[in-house]
Amino acid sequence: MIKDINQYFTDIYFNLHPSQEENISHQSVRILQMVQKRQCVMIRDIAEHLSVSHNTASEHVKKLVDKKWLYKERSEEDQRKVYLHLTDAGLTVLKKNTELDEEKLQGALSRLTDSERQEVVKALGLLSEVSK
Repeated sequence: MIKDINQYFTDIYFNLHPSQEENISHQSVRILQMVQKRQCVMIRDIAEHLSVSHNTASEHVKKLVDKKWLYKERSEEDQRKVYLHLTDAGLTVLKKNTELDEEKLQGALSRLTDSERQEVVKALGLLSEVSK
């Protein structure tokens, strides 16, 4: 079952992903995803999530800030804490590198019945919820 799910997932992503326009590393995508999916992300959280040193995480974040895909914001309650946030440009890059191409997806979904489309959405929704 696991092997089948992984095969289906990679087939779907391979066939329906948007064309890549930016030169972005896998680690950079993971950092942008983490900032999008979690609240109050700091560099130490990135380091822990990627299993890298604080300095390495800081260098990755610096590159993303330089590209204007992330920005830093100092906490008002504790000036020592610096939180990371996506910019609009960062969100656009993230979507292009993690989401499916909407037109390709619509084309695939149009080949299914209404009932089958609902099943797909329900199954993906369930898997999404239990993965959290």
